[in-house]
Formats: sequence, C-alpha cells, structure tokens
Amino acid sequence: MARESPVEIPNLHELLIQEVVDYAIYMLSPTGEVISWNTGAERIKGYSEAEILGAHFSLFYTDEDRIAGIPARALKTATESGRLAAEGWRLRRDGSRFWAVVVLAAIYKDGEVVGFAKITRDMTEQHAAQVAALESERRFRLLIESVTDYAICMLDPAGYVTNWNAGAERITLYRSADIVGCHFSDFYTDEDRQLGLPALALLAARTDGRYATEGWRVRRDGSRFWANVLLDPIQDSGVLVGFAKITRDLTERREAQLQLEASRQQLFQAQKMEAVGQLTGGLAHDFNNVLTGIIGSLTLIESRIAAGRYDGLSRYIAAAQGAAGRAAGLTHRLLAFARRQTLDAKVTAINDLILNMGELVQQTVGSRVTLSTDLTPNLWAVRCDSNQLESAILNLCLNARDAMPSGGSIVIRTINQRIADRAARDLRLADGDYIAVSVTDTGTGMAPEVIARAFDPFFTTKPIGQGTGLGLSMIHGFAEQSGGRARIASEPGQGATVTLYLPRHSGEAPDETLPEPEFEASYESRRGSTILVVDDEEAIRMLVVEVLSDFGYVCLESWDSDHAIETLRAHPEVRLMITDVGLPGDMNGRQVAEAARTFLPDLKVLFVTGYADSAVIGETFGDGTRILGKPFSLDVLINQVNDLCA
Repeated sequence: MARESPVEIPNLHELLIQEVVDYAIYMLSPTGEVISWNTGAERIKGYSEAEILGAHFSLFYTDEDRIAGIPARALKTATESGRLAAEGWRLRRDGSRFWAVVVLAAIYKDGEVVGFAKITRDMTEQHAAQVAALESERRFRLLIESVTDYAICMLDPAGYVTNWNAGAERITLYRSADIVGCHFSDFYTDEDRQLGLPALALLAARTDGRYATEGWRVRRDGSRFWANVLLDPIQDSGVLVGFAKITRDLTERREAQLQLEASRQQLFQAQKMEAVGQLTGGLAHDFNNVLTGIIGSLTLIESRIAAGRYDGLSRYIAAAQGAAGRAAGLTHRLLAFARRQTLDAKVTAINDLILNMGELVQQTVGSRVTLSTDLTPNLWAVRCDSNQLESAILNLCLNARDAMPSGGSIVIRTINQRIADRAARDLRLADGDYIAVSVTDTGTGMAPEVIARAFDPFFTTKPIGQGTGLGLSMIHGFAEQSGGRARIASEPGQGATVTLYLPRHSGEAPDETLPEPEFEASYESRRGSTILVVDDEEAIRMLVVEVLSDFGYVCLESWDSDHAIETLRAHPEVRLMITDVGLPGDMNGRQVAEAARTFLPDLKVLFVTGYADSAVIGETFGDGTRILGKPFSLDVLINQVNDLCA
C-alpha cells in the first residue's frame, strides 16, 4: 500500500534531537535494526550509541513479549497503519524494567517504507502511582463491599442509587440488582416522602457539606428500622457528581431508649405518688387541725350570738384568726417550695433582723436550748423579703431544736464572703459577694442520704403528723428566688449547719421600716372614690366590698374578665381596680388591666391573688400597681387601697 510519509526528520533537526534527554528518539531500519540513537535514548535505556547501532529493537522487549511476537506485530502495524502507539514494560541494558510509552511511525519514500522513527518515554513513576491508586481503589471497593454493619451506597446528583454494598443489602434487604437505578427515597416512610424530606436531605447535604439525621426507614419487606444517616456530597473540580450515603441500623438502641423513657416516666409517677402520700399524711393533718379550730370557733360564736351572750366572743374570734393564720403559713410553704410566692424585696440589715427576733426564737426553742449569735460587724446589705428571711431562720432554729431532744445549743452566724471560681461552681452561684447566714446545732446530725433529699418537697424524717416536709424546701425556694443558694453540712452525731448564701446589695442603705398608717387616719380626700372589685369568689367580693364601703368608697363588682371590661367602659369614673390574677373569661387579671389602661390610662390596679409571681404580673404597670397575697388582713387591704387612692 503506497502512501506518503507522515513523518520527516530533516538533517537540520538532528542537533535538536540529540539534545533531548527526556525522550528516547531513534531510527530503525525497515527490518527493525537501530540506525540512530540520541542522548535521551542512552539515558533511558543505558546503551551507548556504539553499543546499540545495528542491534534489533526487540532487544528492549521482555522475554515474554518477544516470545509472544509483539515486536514483529509492532512493525507490521506501523507499516500498515503508518503509526503505532503503545505502553508496556521494556528492558534497560542492566536488565531492569521500566514502563514505556511508545510511538512508532513509518517513514516512506516513493511509497515504500524505508524505516521507522521511534519515540519512547520512561513513565515508570507515573505508572506506579496509577497502579497504586487503582489498587487502593480496588481495596477500598472490596472493603466497602464487605462491610456488613453499615449500609454504604453511592447516589448520583439526583439521588438515584449507583452502587450498593453488602451492609446495605443486609440492612434494607434490597439486592444490588434490585436497587441500583432506583431513587433513595424508596427507603423513606410514606409520611416522610409526603413532607418532602428526601429532597430536603439532598439540599441540606449540598448546602452544608454534610447532612446527618435519624429517623424511621423502610426495608424491602415493608418493616421499619431506626436509621442513623450521614449524607456527604462528592465533588470533582467543584462540580457535584453525587453523594456518599452511610446508614446504620439503630433500632435496638432506639427501642432501649424508649423503654428507658417509659421506665423514667413510671419512676416519676411513683415518686409523685409518694410525694402525694407524704403530703396527705403530714399536710392534711395540719390543715385538719387548723380547720377544726376555725370551724369550732365560728360555731361557738354563732351559738353565743343566737343565745344573746356576747361575753368571750373576742377569745373565739382570736382563736379562729390564729388558726387561719397557721393555714396561711402552710400555703405559703407550698408556694415557697414551688418558687411561686410573691416576694416583697427590700434592702435588709440582716444583723438587726436577727437581733430583733432573738427573744422570739429563744421562746420558741425552749429553755433546754442555748441560743447565741456570732454576727460579723459591718455586714453587707442584702435585698430580700425580710419576712421570708425571718421565717427561714425561725424554721431552721425549730429544726435544730427538734434534732436536740435532750437540749443543746444553736448558733446563728453571719459573715461577708467572696465566692468565685471553683467554690462558685460547687455552689452553682455566679462569682460575686455574698452574705452567708448560718444556723448551727449540736444535734443528731444527718446521714449523706438524708442531706441529699433534705430540700425535696414533702421529705421528712419526722413521724406522720409531726412535719409536712416543706420547711427546708421553702427555705431553699426562698434562697433561690433571692438569687442565692441554701446548703447543708452535717455528719451523723456531729450536729448540722444550714447556710443561706444571699447576694450582696451594693445600692442604697437598708430601708427604714415605716409604721403602717393607722386605721383612724382621715379619709376625706378619698371618700367617694369608685373602686371595681373583680373576683370569681363571691365571699371574697362580699368581704372586700363591705370593708371598703365602711370606709366611704363606692364599690362595683365583677365576677369575670368580660364583665370587668364592660363595667370599666360603662363607668369611666373608676379610680382603682382590685382584681384576682386568675379569672374566668377570655383574659386573666393582668390582661384585663392592660386592656383597661388603653381607655383608662390613669387606672390604678391592686392585684389580689393566692398564687402569683412577678412573671405573671410583670413589671410593666409602674407605680400605680400593687400586689397583695391571699390570705390578707383587712387592715392591710385598707392601707393599700388608701395609698393607691391618695
């Protein structure tokens, strides 16, 4: 077959070819003998020009290639096609092998082959790297395919499965032949597909670089399993080419979690029922006592009045009031435990408070107990509810007395204390200045398991009927509401110390205690003021209206929020609204006050409630708002009303 030669090597290029060292460039005769040799050929193959000229080029081939006749086929292919490109192992002079990339071109003259130009490049390093990469890929593929604990599959950019490992087959029950080409959303539940979760998963992985989730997935047989899923995007030169998806079956762990949660709920219910039992055992006993006192006193008053006998009524009235006060104390303890009592926080001089209550405490604990104080001079001021603090100290002293049935000593101490770093973390307090108020006794002490539960509501070591288990929980609640903490230090037989940590107040000096205005003060400036009383308890409305009317106020009544708004719109002369926080109707007391002030901006408000905190009332009403906790004495009510209507 006659054709023109596609390759010509002019003599002008010989010097250039000789200078090339990265390529072996040489000429062959028509039968394959070497007739020229450049510097690159000598460097790559190791033969000098004198050694190799006249030798057959098959000398560079391996024995197996020569036996297979590859050199002869190379010349034949180049002759027939004009060119041959190939890769393979070749030999150097020292017998070592290298990976050669070869181009063999036929040279024609007058349509006849007069020789061959041969170019060889040593690609051993590149070939080794390629082989290593292929081997690594092969091993990785074998590793992935052999993993059975994880479902590992590849998705194309649209979410269709492109490959599938043994773990995926074991977990989902789909064989590779069944699932390749299907969309990965087949594993989702019907409800998740309706919500579009598969598409959201692909979007999240593409946007965030990874998507991790847990949820129910569906096997081939329709059964569900709890899956932990990782979805990673795969990119090539910044272009998304697919996703790698790894799924783990965590059904057993999920079922264990659900069982644990159910057990926790059962334990919580059991603890709640235990608390209710303790409450009915101790608290109900105390309430029955005070109710007996109230009912008995009122019955005697009624019978004396019916008989026209008025002597001694004041004694029965005092007994009923005292019993009612003890009942109020029990509800306050409950509210303190729940952290829901309304605190009347004022700047308090604690040392003065302790000294002023010393005689009361001594009388309460009895003569067999020695009471002493160790008070730090120049004690920092505290902003707290002084009545609650007084009640807390008294309760601690009573507990101390009960821990010393044969007598002993109680010491009330105060100290300024800086608490920071580890000490603050141990006490769960912010770094800062605190006043520590402690009550120490020489009693029986507490075991660690008792200390661990001492602040729990209704927990008590006393016999039924001798304690409600609310005293320490009330103290703990008061301390936390005041921004502090309560802590117990004790050992069996070594007495106990209960310490209240209260944050230092760095503002103004302690407030002076001002006497309440006398009942007999002049009310002329307020006489005739209109007041709206809002409460769903008819008895409470009746009492409030009666006492306010006696002091010259004009009273209107409402029993729910809707009627209250109607009344306020119909009577713009209302100066003060007294309202419970919890009301029937569409609004609570706070919302009624807010709505009313949109059309009566100067309306004063007195919230009267048995269950309130500042979060319910809020801090948005300004000076024209007060809070009065139930139960309350009528003289306190009158003083609050007089002050608001002044």
